[in-house]
Amino acid sequence: MHRPYRIVGFIPARAESSRFPGKPLADILGKPMIVRVLERVKSCALLSEVYVATDSSLIYEAVSDHSQNAILTYENHASGSDRIAEAARRLKLEPQDIVVNVQGDQPLVEPEMIQQVINPLIEDDSIPMSTLIYKIIRDEEINHPNAVKTVFDSDGFAIYFSRATIPFCRNAEETQTYFKHHGIYAFRNDFLQKFNKLPIGRLERSERLEQLRALEYGFKIKVVITEMDSVEVDTPEDLERVKQEYGKSC
Repeated sequence: MHRPYRIVGFIPARAESSRFPGKPLADILGKPMIVRVLERVKSCALLSEVYVATDSSLIYEAVSDHSQNAILTYENHASGSDRIAEAARRLKLEPQDIVVNVQGDQPLVEPEMIQQVINPLIEDDSIPMSTLIYKIIRDEEINHPNAVKTVFDSDGFAIYFSRATIPFCRNAEETQTYFKHHGIYAFRNDFLQKFNKLPIGRLERSERLEQLRALEYGFKIKVVITEMDSVEVDTPEDLERVKQEYGKSC
């Protein structure tokens, strides 16, 4: 189907990670993790192009060894979305184009998840930004700060994201449902460029969650509930879990 706009995927990757140094280049069955993510994202049929946006020459070279889909960006970006905003400008994307942000630490991301996050922007021109959430089924994620929890309104728009366990359940006998945020976003490019120029707010600074910048300045984020989980590699132990999953599929 021909559309009057491009849908372009970006995978932001920075050189340093305090929790897992060298993470984007960690080996997964003979290929760097960032290349594995690129391969998965490129298999989404809705995307016309996919690029890794990085400030690291090592990551740039590793991606270039496997494809030409790498863009070298400046170092001083506060978030992955800020980094892909620069990459979108370098590609001269139009205001109406859709930009998809997939984190570089999700080598098991499913192409269908990327399609799910794009759909609200295709269906409703008024939505500036969307993201994925997933019903938590692993108890250890309910209280873990690396599993970001999400609460949303009756129309499916985000109210808040937090590393804390939200919503708080005051009645111990009541069963609460928790939703984990997946680091996958879709933006209209004109909104992404506006988002990139907003000052970092106190909520983003406190939680270290870029999506809170949009909420703090009064913009809406559509959340899409997906039934698919995607392992985020935050530790070497997570990497081993991913390697086992890749081993099963080989």
